[in-house]
Amino acid sequence: MSTSTVGTERAPGYRPGRTLPLRVEARRQWRRRRTMVMAIILGALPFVLIAAFAIGGTPSENDGGGGGGRINLMDTATQSGANFAATCLFVSAGFLLIIPVALFCGDTVASEANWSSLRYLLAAPVPRARLLWSKLAVALAFSLAAMVLLPLVALIAGTAAYGWGPLELPTGGALAAGAAVPRLALVVAYLFVSQLVTAALAFWLSTKTDAPLGAVGGAVGLTIVGNVLDAVTALGDLRDFLPAHWQFAWVDALQPQLETGGMVKGAAISVTYALVLFALAFRGFSRKDIVS
Repeated sequence: MSTSTVGTERAPGYRPGRTLPLRVEARRQWRRRRTMVMAIILGALPFVLIAAFAIGGTPSENDGGGGGGRINLMDTATQSGANFAATCLFVSAGFLLIIPVALFCGDTVASEANWSSLRYLLAAPVPRARLLWSKLAVALAFSLAAMVLLPLVALIAGTAAYGWGPLELPTGGALAAGAAVPRLALVVAYLFVSQLVTAALAFWLSTKTDAPLGAVGGAVGLTIVGNVLDAVTALGDLRDFLPAHWQFAWVDALQPQLETGGMVKGAAISVTYALVLFALAFRGFSRKDIVS
């Protein structure tokens, strides 16, 4: 008997839209060990960098005084809390922030199948679309929280270690401390949107396999492949259609005059791919024979 079908006669008080509330799913995911481990890793990274700078000296000192007059994020990491937060985003955006997105979105459905609890959820009865929407919403919320946690901790720890001051820009000049926080918030927002491709890929794979590690690893692996392809200059303008090509477009937000052209293009590419993959996940799961 299919676990996706519910008879035309419903029990009194049954409301499909009220099954598997978001708060219940969020509580379940929050109690998972991998959630705590991910939070600890992201929260600890700023302190690891502060310790590294304290032991090895500031980047500008090691570079002989600012790299011959050239200003970059690493050179100015210890100038202020805002600069330290921007540096933490810079060193983690290419890989570390991909992990929580792939983990939260790739583990969510596949883990239920792996535990043989998925069919019991659907037999509760929780409609398949409702189950996916609940799990996707919570997974994206946890992914956003992970991306906010890192710069927030970095800003607090960096301010305590290096003081509150202007954000030294990579191209020279500085942004006032009051203007730096909205710019950093814009960077985090763009990073989240740019990672929707990884989220959608992991979520789609999660509906196709009973192995959580396969869904998470597959999403991370394919994201890395995208980064490799973006490095192949022979592809020319075709690279513009790769999400990886725009992953550092957020640097445009760290300019004296805000530039959004690259971020708009990157967001459009990411959202387009994500919508297609999310649609495939919902379509495939609605027809899938759930046996675990």
